[in-house]
Amino acid sequence: MEIINWLTNNYIELFAALTGFVYIYFSINEKIWLWPWGIATSSFLVVVFFTSKFYADMGLQVYYVVISIYGWAHWARKGKLFEEKNLPVIKLNFALSIKLLLIFILIFITIAFILIRFTDSPLPWWDSFTTSLSIVATWMLARKYIEQWLIWILVDMVSTGLYIYRELYITAILMTVYGILAIVGYRVWRKSLHENLLSVQIK
Repeated sequence: MEIINWLTNNYIELFAALTGFVYIYFSINEKIWLWPWGIATSSFLVVVFFTSKFYADMGLQVYYVVISIYGWAHWARKGKLFEEKNLPVIKLNFALSIKLLLIFILIFITIAFILIRFTDSPLPWWDSFTTSLSIVATWMLARKYIEQWLIWILVDMVSTGLYIYRELYITAILMTVYGILAIVGYRVWRKSLHENLLSVQIK
């Protein structure tokens, strides 16, 4: 009976976890289907984070919906939303890395200020940290930069601790699995990157 009550009270979080697993599977395998599943996951998590007063994370999920539409369009071919381009996995160059670092710092400080000044967020600095990194990493995913996986590993590790602290245990489990799958994703994308480089050299 307790399990049924718990599922009844946390069904939205459970749905988010289930759609999140599908999302990360398609992401690892470079499939365009990751984007609609990402939109579904983010929509569920907007509700979860609002209820738990993780306002930066809630805003992040809204951003995910928007960037997912962008990523979906970028990966699509000639307006066909379920056919991906042959987009290669690529690496960051030094100049872009510096720009993204500066963007991260700016977003981090801005979000932290907003959370401290205008909300009752229990962990504003940590909330801002994971949110800022995630904003940068999601854009990198849309452009297929391999380094986005490394950022997600860090985000997932920190987020797991935060969600345990707020007693969002399903989401904490989801973040733990995300972290493991991010390692897998990095390895898979690295192989794809090497194959692309080899193909270019042969040509």
